Amino acid sequence: MILDTISNAHRYHCLGPRFVKAFEYLAQTDFHTLEKGKYEIDGTNLFAIVNEYDTVDPSGEQMEAHKKYIDIQYIVRGAEHIGHDFLQQQTPSKAYSETEDYMLFAEKPAFFTRLDQEHFSIFFPTDLHMPNLQIDRPGPVKKVVIKLAVQ
Repeated sequence: MILDTISNAHRYHCLGPRFVKAFEYLAQTDFHTLEKGKYEIDGTNLFAIVNEYDTVDPSGEQMEAHKKYIDIQYIVRGAEHIGHDFLQQQTPSKAYSETEDYMLFAEKPAFFTRLDQEHFSIFFPTDLHMPNLQIDRPGPVKKVVIKLAVQ
């Protein structure tokens, strides 16, 4: 997993051309006016999901992991906590869904990070994550999740 600010995105271009394209999309798109929804960047290889929500209490949430896609989660507006951990020998509480590309884990996160506006996180298939968590109380967030197909 990687946690950083968008001003440092150029440091991650070495991860490959899809990362370059994803960070260019984040830099060139006005997300403040973009509606919620799914936006293709490069077909099923690279796409964005724009979402707006109120953050939630972590007590009712579970960590998730993906196999087909890497997540870049970018905060456009607001702030949230995100729980995370390493995927090791945990047993899923919800088995992997091939069509939805996720599985859930009941363990509590080992780490929590605050993500503010213009912060991003990258979660690889070996990373567990619990996004959308409130900091002190529920608050509004606008976030973009870029999905990069695992090669």
